[in-house]
Amino acid sequence: MTNDLQHTSWSEIPEEPMNDLLTRQFVAGEQSMLARIVLKKGCVVPRHSHPNEQISFIESGALRFLLGDEHAPVEKTVRAGEVLVIPGHLPHSAEAMEDTVDFDVFAPPRQDWITRDDSYLR
Repeated sequence: MTNDLQHTSWSEIPEEPMNDLLTRQFVAGEQSMLARIVLKKGCVVPRHSHPNEQISFIESGALRFLLGDEHAPVEKTVRAGEVLVIPGHLPHSAEAMEDTVDFDVFAPPRQDWITRDDSYLR
């Protein structure tokens, strides 16, 4: 990473297809990352965890998150205009209840995404 100032537009960042139902774009600085994720209805992001704090803002659509213990998870449905903060290391999954555009902030940046070592999404 570099201390260089970045200025771009989402239209200049190629959409990365992760599977048939999910595409992503992201920009990363030294201490945080912003991702734009587009999920089609029915897309499931499998249960995973990461050390990064995650702040999810739903621009449109809705995501149903299952958080914590897989045998007794907490369910949260996050809709357009709503925000969910997921602490680092908290296991979670998500399902798109409708076509959804999600913006996620990760701190620190997701090194597994930067290095493309993120097979759980593919």
